[in-house]
Amino acid sequence: MNTSTTFQEIAAEIQLFNNIEQKEQFIFVVGALVSCIISLHKAAEVMEMDTEMFLKILELMAIDFSYPTMEDIDREKNW
Repeated sequence: MNTSTTFQEIAAEIQLFNNIEQKEQFIFVVGALVSCIISLHKAAEVMEMDTEMFLKILELMAIDFSYPTMEDIDREKNW
């Protein structure tokens, strides 16, 4: 199984965005968010969305995440 092909197939299934690049970026950002690498605010910023809108999308997609700890926040500053 080719990881790049699989990633593109998964991204293609996301109906929320028009092009594959936005879909891939969304998957990457959500992965960073649920891994506590970035905050909700940073994730919304990367996606060029309002934080409340991004949070609503996550809720509608039933994507759970934890709010970052102070250590996570320090790591985010270098991201």
